[in-house]
Amino acid sequence: MGVNLRDIIPTEQISLESLSGKVIAIDAMNFLYQFLSSIRQKDGTPLMDSKGRVTSHLSGFFYRTVNFIETGIKPVYVWDGEPPEFKKREIEKRKEFREEAQEKWKEALEKGDFEEARKHAKAASFVSEEMLKDSKELLKAMGLPVIQAKTEGEAQCAKIVIDGNSFACASQDYDSLLFGALRLVRNLSAKEELEIIYLDEVLKNLGITREQLILVGILVGTDYAPEGVRGIGPKKALDFVRKFRKVEEIEREVEWEHEVSIREIFDFFLNPEVEERYEIKFEKPDPEKIKKILCDEHNFSEERVSKYIEKLERGKHTQRSLLGW
Repeated sequence: MGVNLRDIIPTEQISLESLSGKVIAIDAMNFLYQFLSSIRQKDGTPLMDSKGRVTSHLSGFFYRTVNFIETGIKPVYVWDGEPPEFKKREIEKRKEFREEAQEKWKEALEKGDFEEARKHAKAASFVSEEMLKDSKELLKAMGLPVIQAKTEGEAQCAKIVIDGNSFACASQDYDSLLFGALRLVRNLSAKEELEIIYLDEVLKNLGITREQLILVGILVGTDYAPEGVRGIGPKKALDFVRKFRKVEEIEREVEWEHEVSIREIFDFFLNPEVEERYEIKFEKPDPEKIKKILCDEHNFSEERVSKYIEKLERGKHTQRSLLGW
C-alpha cells in the first residue's frame, strides 16, 4: 500500500531512455506484487506452469528487466527483510483482505462475470516463499545484484541512493521519500508514463522539512497505521504540519486511534534500521541457469526465453563492481 501523497507531490515525466547508464535501486516486493496483479488472463487467473504454480512474477521480472537492460538501466533489486514489530498486525489484516478477495474472485467466476473476477483477482495476490526464492534465483542468474534489507526494502533503497550508489529508488509508493531517498522513479514496472520525483524539489515546493513530510505521511496513513487520522487527507495534513511543526505538537493536537504511537512511526522513518554493508556487483548472465528456472522448471517457451537471453547478453550493462553510479 504505502503512503499516498499523490495530491501534493510535484512530479516530472521522463522517458525510459533518460535513465540509461544509471543504477536504479528497485523495491523488489513492490514490483513483485505489481506483476502478480497485472500479468493475468481475462478472468483474473494468473499465469501458471503445468503443475499449477503461479509464474506471473517470473514473467514480469524476466521480460521487464531485460527491457531495462536493453535501455541501459542497471537494476538493483532490494528485498524486504523482517518487518518492524508494529507492522505485523497490519500484515495480518492484509492477509485477511486477500483471503476475502479470493472468495469474491471465485464467486464472480462462478457467475461468469469476468470483469468483476479480474478486479477481485488483482486484490487476491498472494506471495509464497517459493515465489520469493525463484524470483531471487532468477535475478541472480541474470547477473543482477540482489540485496536483502534488514527491514523495509524502501528504507534500504533510500540508503543506497543517499550513499551515492544509485541514482534513484523505483517504487509505486512514496515511502522512500519519507526514508530520505533523493529521487524516486514511479511506473518503472508499468506501462504508464514514467515519473521522477526529487525530494529537494518536493520540500522546497511544499515549504516543509523532511521531518514534516514524515508527519504528513503519518497523518494521511502509512503501512504502520493505514487509516492515519480520521478526516485528514494530504492537503489538510500539509496545512496541519505547517502550523504544528514538531512531533510533540502533533501528538497533542490530533486524536490518534492506533496501538503504535506517532513517535514510533516517526523515528522509524527518520532512522530506519538498514544494512550498512552491501555489495552492488553486476555479473555475466548464466543462460543455462535461466533456462533451467524458466523453461525446465516452469514451462516457459525456450525459443522466446533464448531470444531474451540474447538481448540480455547484448545489453548495455557490463560486469562491474561499483561504489557509485
